[in-house]
Amino acid sequence: MEILHSVNDFNEAKQVIVGGVNSPVRAFGSVGGTPRFIAKGEGSYLYDVDGNKYLDFVQSWGPLIWGHCDSDIVEAVIESVKKGMSFGAPTELETTLAKEIIALYDGVEKVRMVSSGTEATMSAIRLARAYSGKDNILKFDGCYHGHSDSLLVSAGSGCATFGSPSSPGVPEDFSKHTLVAPYNRIEGLREFFEKGSIGCVIIEPIAGNMGLVPASKEFISTLRALCDEFGVVLIFDEVMSGFRASLKGAQSYYDVIPDMVTFGKVIGGGMPLACFGGKDEIMKLLSPVGKVYQAGTLSGNPVAVSAGLMSVCKLKNNPEIYKRLQALAERLMDGFRSEANKRGIALQTQVRGSMFGYFFNDTEVKDFDDAKRSDTVLFSKFHAKMLEKGIYLAPSAYEAGFICSTMNESEIDGAIKACAESLEEIVNGI
Repeated sequence: MEILHSVNDFNEAKQVIVGGVNSPVRAFGSVGGTPRFIAKGEGSYLYDVDGNKYLDFVQSWGPLIWGHCDSDIVEAVIESVKKGMSFGAPTELETTLAKEIIALYDGVEKVRMVSSGTEATMSAIRLARAYSGKDNILKFDGCYHGHSDSLLVSAGSGCATFGSPSSPGVPEDFSKHTLVAPYNRIEGLREFFEKGSIGCVIIEPIAGNMGLVPASKEFISTLRALCDEFGVVLIFDEVMSGFRASLKGAQSYYDVIPDMVTFGKVIGGGMPLACFGGKDEIMKLLSPVGKVYQAGTLSGNPVAVSAGLMSVCKLKNNPEIYKRLQALAERLMDGFRSEANKRGIALQTQVRGSMFGYFFNDTEVKDFDDAKRSDTVLFSKFHAKMLEKGIYLAPSAYEAGFICSTMNESEIDGAIKACAESLEEIVNGI
């Protein structure tokens, strides 16, 4: 596979863009090799600047559930652009999309739109703290909620101890308000609530940022009960899983209603859009009604909302699509696991709706500690081999993968064949 243009583009980008990329994982740092510079996307496929074609299981990290350049979404965007790209004033489209989200998610009575998942989680936490009157946050190791200071915190040294900054530039004074607990572990969870003076808990109920690792039903139910007992606001971060795992996101898998939810990815249809929402009694504390300040010049941008509204409405009108997407995801993961097992390679897989994940690991992955015991060297070799064969997988062992609506069984079987060939080459040292 010829990638000369991508190599040249990457070298040129590094002269003017930090690391040559505008988001770290794009640099292929954890898998090695040269990131492919993309010329276009179409349906299930990406095409790079060298003319190579790839079956795309990243789908812009989740938003493109309808694939690249979906005709309905493209048409909605073009019609919106013709009327103006930004107004800094309210539009009817924002209200329409808000109604659709509220109608589908139990417990969401009001929303506020923003432009990114980081904005959504940061704003939800500020609002939750104001409502609860307590400053401390409880998050879970391995869950990613954006890059705001309070959330770039690594686990503390013991149970119910506060975390430490996981990035330079994050003051200790910020991290001292963030507790970090093990994900998916009920043992010791109560101690965090008893000692932590917690104002809010934020969690990915279907974690997609340590690979795909869904929380157990028992863990989520226990968390809900503890939040109720101690007067803590429970925030579900569904920036990735919302409208991806199912039409109702995590609510289809857990009989639990959070106090607040954050959304992104699919609700933007490929455009920068996110939102946070929840109970009216919490949301009414937000300005201009309440005193909790949050603002954004491009929040509710009409072009982004047009794309998101079309994406969500298509899903609402075609709910059966999730069964088909899940069947394709299961076919892919069953195939990967089977080919690995034939060669004596342990592979753990997971599927939630149109999301999938896999780990080269001897044991089931239930939390971030389990995930970190995976064979990342083997993952890197596998990623490179698959890329050579035209299969575009996430360039990190700790990211979820995604199926889109334009994929079919033949394409999935082609990816499984590429998996078999890649593993065979690795086993034989080719």
